[in-house]
Amino acid sequence: MTADDSPLTRASLLVQIRDGENHSAWQEFMKLYGPVVYGYARKRGLQDADAADLMQEVMRSVSSAIGRWEYDRNQGSFRGWLFTITRNKVFNFLSARRIRPQGSGDTTTNQLLAAQPDTVDGADFWEIEYQRQLAALAMERVKGEFQATTWQAFWLTAVDGIGAAEAAQQVGISPGAIYVAKSRVLARLKEEVESMRRQEEV
Repeated sequence: MTADDSPLTRASLLVQIRDGENHSAWQEFMKLYGPVVYGYARKRGLQDADAADLMQEVMRSVSSAIGRWEYDRNQGSFRGWLFTITRNKVFNFLSARRIRPQGSGDTTTNQLLAAQPDTVDGADFWEIEYQRQLAALAMERVKGEFQATTWQAFWLTAVDGIGAAEAAQQVGISPGAIYVAKSRVLARLKEEVESMRRQEEV
């Protein structure tokens, strides 16, 4: 797959989702941004079902507005635009539930308010969720490039946090081979994430 064919090519994907009937483009869009919106909503204190509903609401807003959205580097990125939509939806949701500062002031409300970070942290949450999703997609993409034992060695040590000696026993290779496998996968993941970030120019 070339970079231009990549489903993560932002410009082409954003053009494609202007067609509401392009289901494959929308699936790709949802695969990347759905978890980011959902994760952000959860971090802002929404329950699972509410976060899922909000994610759908954000996608409906994108669907109705994407035809009017024009990329202008001076105006900011698409991701920034999506963040603004999501942040506003969350704000409206929280306001409607009376858990903003104008809430009732009872104990439950105060607990919910205390759990709400300020807007700066909200941007941080958004970025963390986005980077997490990029990493997950990168792992999904590169996993097939490695032998099962190499991937298992990486997963046990880099994701599960198991020491090289224990991982070596589980995988059946030497600790040295575990380090080499982990290093190879991490290098490839870094390369893939950087490639996706370069496509994030819109």
